[in-house]
Amino acid sequence: MRHGLSVILLGVLIVVTAGTICWSDSTSSNDAVLQVLGKVRDTAGNAVRDAEVQPYLNGKPFVVHGKHGDEHCLTGHGGLFQLEVRAPLETIKSGNWAVKITKTSFKPSKLIPVEKLMDAGKHSDGLQQLSFTTQVELARSQGPAFWVALIILVGIYVLISLELLHRTLAALLGAAAVLAITHTFGHFNHAYEILTFETAMTMVDWNVIFLLMGMMIIVGVLKESGVFQWLAYKSFQITGGKVFLLAATLCVVTAFLSAFLDNVTAMLLLTPVTIEIALILGISPLALLMPEIMASNFGGTATLIGDPPNIMIGSYAGLTFNDFVMVLTPCVVVTMIAQVIYTRWYYGKDYHKGAVEDVPGMIAFLREKYQITDAKLLTLGGIILLGVITLFILHGVFHMEVSVAAMLGASLILIVSRVDVVKVVEHEIEWPSLVFFIMLFIVVGAAEETGILQVVADWIKSVCAGNLTVALLLVMWTAAIFSAIVDNIPFTATMLPIVAFLTKTIPGAESGVLWWGLALGACFGGNGTVIGASANVITTGIAEKAGYKITFFEFVKHGTPITIVSMIISSIYLLLVF
Repeated sequence: MRHGLSVILLGVLIVVTAGTICWSDSTSSNDAVLQVLGKVRDTAGNAVRDAEVQPYLNGKPFVVHGKHGDEHCLTGHGGLFQLEVRAPLETIKSGNWAVKITKTSFKPSKLIPVEKLMDAGKHSDGLQQLSFTTQVELARSQGPAFWVALIILVGIYVLISLELLHRTLAALLGAAAVLAITHTFGHFNHAYEILTFETAMTMVDWNVIFLLMGMMIIVGVLKESGVFQWLAYKSFQITGGKVFLLAATLCVVTAFLSAFLDNVTAMLLLTPVTIEIALILGISPLALLMPEIMASNFGGTATLIGDPPNIMIGSYAGLTFNDFVMVLTPCVVVTMIAQVIYTRWYYGKDYHKGAVEDVPGMIAFLREKYQITDAKLLTLGGIILLGVITLFILHGVFHMEVSVAAMLGASLILIVSRVDVVKVVEHEIEWPSLVFFIMLFIVVGAAEETGILQVVADWIKSVCAGNLTVALLLVMWTAAIFSAIVDNIPFTATMLPIVAFLTKTIPGAESGVLWWGLALGACFGGNGTVIGASANVITTGIAEKAGYKITFFEFVKHGTPITIVSMIISSIYLLLVF
C-alpha cells in the first residue's frame, strides 16, 4: 500500500515538473498501459534533462507511436520522465521489458529491466495501468561535443584577453558557434549536439539580466536630479579633499552596500558618483573605480544575499544569513584592510597628483556647481529606491527574485518622473554588457552541458583522497581560478553536490568548512579578470561609455595580485578557525 502510494506521488511529481509523457495511440479492448517513472542523474547527483528514454521489448527497441508519428520520451527539468507504452495486457505481463537512457556527452546506460510491476489502478482512458519506478545514473563521456565546447570556450577567452574582438562580439560569436554546430552537424550526428536553442535559453540567468536592466533604469532616472554630482561634492567635503582617504572611504561604502544589496547594484549606484569625483580631482577614474570593484566583490562575500554563489550555497547547505555574517565577515574585514593598503601602494602616485591645495576654496566651488537640480524627482526616486532595497533584503521572506523588485522600481520611477522612456531605454541601459552576459551564459552553459566543469569537480574529488586540508585548498583555489575564467554561478552549481559528498565523507568536514571555502573561492576569484564577476563587467562597461576604457590586461594587472593575496588570507583564516 505504501509503495503503491509512493508510485502515484512520483508520477504526479514528474507530470508537474514537465517530464515528457510518451505513449502509443493504437488501442484495443485487451490493451493495458505500461508506465515507467524515473529520474536520471549524473555521477555527481545532478539532474540530467533532455535525455532520451527508449523502451525495449525482449531485447529489441520498442517504437512508441503518437499522434505525430514516432515519438521520443525525454527527461524534463529535474531529470524526471514518465514513459507510457500501450500494448496487450499479456505482452506487458509476460514480455521482458527494459529501458535505455541516452544523451550526448554521456555514456549510454545499460538495459534497465522493468521488474516488479505495481498495479496502479486505471489509466485516464479506462485501461489497466501497471507501473514501475527507477533511478538511473549516467556517466560522462568526452566525445566531439565536449572538445568542440572546450575549444570554443578557450577561443572566446583568448579573443577577449588579447582584445582581438570586443568582449561582447567575442561572446556573441561563441554562443552563435555553439548553437550553429548543434543544429547543423548535430542534426546529422548526435555526437555534435552541444546545446540546443531551447536548452540555451534555460542556461541564461534572466534574474541577473532583469536585475541589471531594472537598476540601470533607476540609476539613469535618478541621475537627472543631480544627486550623483552632489554626492561627489559631499564625499570630497567629508574627507577634507584627501584623495587616499576619499578612495578608502569609497571602498568601505562599496563593500557595505554590496553586502546588504548586491555587488552589481552597489556599483551601478556608485560608479556615476566615482566618475564625478575623479573629474573634480583631475585624475583618471580608474584609480578610484578599480579599488571599488575589488571592494564590491569582497563585501558581497560577507552575507547570504551579497553574491549569487552565496545564495546557492546557503540554499543547498541550509546556511542562514547569520551563519554567513558570523563566519565570513571577519575574513572580509581583514581582506579589506589588505586591499586598502594595496590600493595606497598601487595608486599612490595618482592620488598625489589629485591633491588639492586650496581645499576650502574647492569645497565652496563644488557647493555652488554641484547642487540638486530636481528635488521632487530625488524625493520620489529615493522613496522608490528605498522600497526596492527593502524588497532586496526581504526577498527570501516573499520568495521573490530580486529582479522583480528592480523591474517594479524601474516601472514606478519611469511613471512618476515622466521622463522620455525611449531615451532612457536607449541611453541609460548598458546594452553591450547585457548582451555579453546573455551570450556568456550560453557559452558557459555549453561547458556545463558537455561536462567540462564536471571534469574539474571530479578531479577535486579524486585528488583530495579524504584529506580535509587538501580538499579545502583544492575547493577554494579551483573555485577562484574558474570564477576568474568563467561565470561563478554554473561552476558553483556543479560543485555543490561534490562539496556535499566531501562534507559527509572526510573526517572533520562536518564543521562545514568546505562550504565556506567554496564561497570565498567563488566570490574572491571574481576579482581576477574583467569577466570574473558581474560587477566587473558592468563597471567597466559604464566607464568605457564615459570614455575611460579598462583593458583586459589593465584589469588583470591590478586584480590578480589582490586576488592572490585575498585567497592566501582566506586560506589561512579557514585553516586557523576550523
